[in-house]
Amino acid sequence: MSTVDSQQRVLSGMRPTGKLHLGHYHGVLKNWVKLQHEFECFFFVADWHALTTNYDDPSGIEASSWEMVIDWLAAGVNPGSATLFIQSRVPEHAELHLLLSMITPLGWLERVPTYKDQQEKLREKDLATYGFLGYPLLQSADILIYRAGRVPVGADQVSHIEITREVARRFNHLYGREPGFEEQAEAAITKMGKKNAKLYRTLKRRYQEEGDLEALERARALLKEQQNISLGDRERLYGFIEGGGKVILPEPQALLTPEAKMPGLDGQKMSKSYNNTIGLREEPDSVAQKIRTMQTDPARVRLTDPGEPEKCPVWGLHKVYSDTDTQAWVQQGCRSAGIGCLDCKKPVIDAIVEEQKPLHARAREYEGNPELVASIIEEGCEQARDAARETLEEVRQAMGLRFRR
Repeated sequence: MSTVDSQQRVLSGMRPTGKLHLGHYHGVLKNWVKLQHEFECFFFVADWHALTTNYDDPSGIEASSWEMVIDWLAAGVNPGSATLFIQSRVPEHAELHLLLSMITPLGWLERVPTYKDQQEKLREKDLATYGFLGYPLLQSADILIYRAGRVPVGADQVSHIEITREVARRFNHLYGREPGFEEQAEAAITKMGKKNAKLYRTLKRRYQEEGDLEALERARALLKEQQNISLGDRERLYGFIEGGGKVILPEPQALLTPEAKMPGLDGQKMSKSYNNTIGLREEPDSVAQKIRTMQTDPARVRLTDPGEPEKCPVWGLHKVYSDTDTQAWVQQGCRSAGIGCLDCKKPVIDAIVEEQKPLHARAREYEGNPELVASIIEEGCEQARDAARETLEEVRQAMGLRFRR
């Protein structure tokens, strides 16, 4: 029986695309560093996902995975606080993906918004493959194999969490009705004591008869604080109130990440595809060179020409890195032609270089000690497999695949 509190477990991953940039740092990694101190976190290198679009040239995946893990560690992701692992080293992901494919309607996969979007964006690639169609279900398996209750995503990824919720709901509906389910659920209610049992029954009736969602939330909160019932009983009672069976695969919630505000060198979103990035571990001289050569407001041809900060990509970086006094200095100096563009860029260069100092220091420790990085991944993969096996054991049993004499 599961001993996992899914609401305390977070799962997130990244495709290995090589060294990361400051957009990744501000958009994802700083959030991971925060979450690792608040939840039980599993962070993984999604190397199988890389194959869904790069199956024809996998040559860079291994090196990219290595560089990406070093970037995570440099950013402050702590292997003592989070589990770091490689997706393909935990084959339970693939088995759960296969088992879930038996119950997932094709229409659910074809309607995922990113399916058509990605095919359109990557028209030069042949993406009419089973793997590409099924990658949202592989994402679902990634989440559900750890019973992760929370998944940090941007707004554009919420549809992937929604299909995962649908798959979990369908699985629990099909396989959660173990023999004697109602009797075991009733026995669990009794263990809660008279007062709590009465409240649970009242909330259950209000939800099932009136569709009262507040009653459902109150019932979940009530179950969470019960000390007299096991986690297995709690999962039964979660399912009982919803009119289903035992919750074998909990439905995850999207943990919306703050919108990334890290612009690239051209003012667009920072992205390798736009060739406008500053690397997470970029050397200070290179950072300075990239920012000094950034395009500015085209109206400022001469030093004496006034400019408009809102029309200059450098202003976007000031909004990330500069305090209010510096921003006011930029606004006034640019509009009055009181400062030149190189003067304006200097505080941004200084701030980025300062931000990167601890990242460079941590990265040097790991770059010079590959055995340490390998041992972190090895240990993380073992921890991930232990957690994944526990889920898969229940899934196999529920689907009639655990053979015993």
